[in-house]
Amino acid sequence: MLVEIMKTNIKQYRKELKMTQEELAEAVDVTRQTIIALEQGRYNPSLTLAYRVTKALKRRYIEDVFSLEEID
Repeated sequence: MLVEIMKTNIKQYRKELKMTQEELAEAVDVTRQTIIALEQGRYNPSLTLAYRVTKALKRRYIEDVFSLEEID
């Protein structure tokens, strides 16, 4: 059985921008706990949230920030 897990580059891009988790959370209108969960791959965002995070991190494509990985 294949399982899909969400991988993100949020932390890397956030640090490149010298942005705190709190600043990113405010920019996309979620809590800091949501950003933590996203960075750790414990939460799969809605398409709208994924888009807002991508734009806040100054990336062009959602796939630059989020990807699905299949594991056995």
